[in-house]
Amino acid sequence: MLLQYVRSFCALCRGLMTITLVLAAATLPGLADTTGAPGGAARKKSAPQPTPDTLIFQNGDRLSGKLLRTVGNEVYFHSPFAGDVTVKWDNVKELRTGTRLVVLEGGIFARHGVAPVNVPKGTLAVADGTIKVEDENGAETAQIPVKKAMYVVDETILKKQIAGHPGVLAGWNGSVTAGATVVQASQDQYTFTGSLGLLRAVPTVAWLDTKNRTSLDFSGSFGKIIQPAYTSDGVFTPASASKSSIYHADAERDEYFSPRFYALAQTSFDHNYGQELDLQQIYGAGIGWTAIKQPTQELDVKSTLQYESQQFLDATAGQNQNLIGSTLDSTWAVKLPHKVLFKQQVNWIPAYNNPYAYSAGETNSLTMPFFRNLAFSVGSIDSYLNDPPPATPPTMRNSFEFTTGLTYAIKTKY
Repeated sequence: MLLQYVRSFCALCRGLMTITLVLAAATLPGLADTTGAPGGAARKKSAPQPTPDTLIFQNGDRLSGKLLRTVGNEVYFHSPFAGDVTVKWDNVKELRTGTRLVVLEGGIFARHGVAPVNVPKGTLAVADGTIKVEDENGAETAQIPVKKAMYVVDETILKKQIAGHPGVLAGWNGSVTAGATVVQASQDQYTFTGSLGLLRAVPTVAWLDTKNRTSLDFSGSFGKIIQPAYTSDGVFTPASASKSSIYHADAERDEYFSPRFYALAQTSFDHNYGQELDLQQIYGAGIGWTAIKQPTQELDVKSTLQYESQQFLDATAGQNQNLIGSTLDSTWAVKLPHKVLFKQQVNWIPAYNNPYAYSAGETNSLTMPFFRNLAFSVGSIDSYLNDPPPATPPTMRNSFEFTTGLTYAIKTKY
């Protein structure tokens, strides 16, 4: 019996890892052409290297290399000798760049793939808390206080993000998580959990306002407790078993028509053996609002009008329902210190043709990275179904699940 469940868990892991490897393949750089030129032809001369950027700290220390970007109060700088360095603006005395950069005081919303012309761009000279933007002749074109510069980014990358179109496998970010518990004692217990979450926002960088966004999510858990047969005081008790089976899957597509408002279409599927719910299907469309979009946090609020089908296990006449309702949803993500990520989603699903048939849910997760793309995650899933069918023993309306697992971060490039 144990071998059967271990095989089931391995099959789940193989499925999740197959998706992970396909997406991770998009991050691999192309293989270099190692074919020698006929006749020993000379290689093409490499393009001249740009003037290195210079970063001077408040204590007088100096670094040469390349300014990658700035986000809020943090400066990301790459040095050939020190590697990637992240410092606060308060620790920077001077900064001078040789490459052309763009200074953004907020996001840019570009609907037609055209880079804006009214944003400060050029080489930078930073001193005394002020960013001076200079043209190719060294003439000053703008002065911006460091505290007002939300993002500083490369001009070439800006044009690519605005005018480019990521491929099918490019630009996806997310995570895959797996966990298991196996106990063999007076009772045998097996619990397997897994989840996959993917998100692609276009443009694929946080410093541009989103044009469209696609998300795919799956989470599932299966558990079983087996009580072997036994004899006590001459009384034989046959073997018994109880199980739990919960899964959720959803997909959503958002199309922004302004920097903060968007139209959306979504579908979701739920199964909960403990609530006698065989399958709940939702197909809907609505509008959403990105209420908060900052480097460290984002909050989305949305509402839909939808068709909902509820099908229950061992249902009698009239228990399965077709409903017209809505999903009122709030999703919040915040970046905590040490790259810890907290996510919370709360939703309420009323039904207009049967006010008694409503449901609600809350999902929380805390992801703590510890080595490269690996992280440890803990979370909770709380779901409430107001109209489960009568059963023996009585069915609880609320279902709570606490999960832990090992998470692998999926990061594809564009």
